[in-house]
Amino acid sequence: MHITANVLLVDDDAQFTEITRKRLTVRGMRVLSAHSGLEALARLVAEPEIEVVVLDVRMPGMDGLEVLRRIKAEHPLVEVIMLSAHATMDEAVDGMMRGAFDYLLKPCPVETLEAKIRAAAMRKREQEEKILDARRTAQGCRLE
Repeated sequence: MHITANVLLVDDDAQFTEITRKRLTVRGMRVLSAHSGLEALARLVAEPEIEVVVLDVRMPGMDGLEVLRRIKAEHPLVEVIMLSAHATMDEAVDGMMRGAFDYLLKPCPVETLEAKIRAAAMRKREQEEKILDARRTAQGCRLE
């Protein structure tokens, strides 16, 4: 089966992460999980192929907005989809201003989440390709 996206699912609700992991895996995604912000940050270092993080906003310890800030500082090309069961408009705006790809309310249909993940993974790949093109162009200019 062709892997369509490499995903890290971050939520302190273990049952939610397991059910969602299974639903996304059968749709061709490689899904890892983490149950805290610190665990998520460690997974991103250990698994550099992760393209998209699906991140719960409200978690004990480090909340999702802080995790998002750290992800964007340390892994700027990784796309982040924020999830919240208790979203406020301020949280959604704050998440988008900090660089989130999108903000969804839980529970959301798995088809919606799948479509957002695929779009986020595509955007990450396009950004990586632009960087590679710029590097190739820069190298070509130096050789002339």
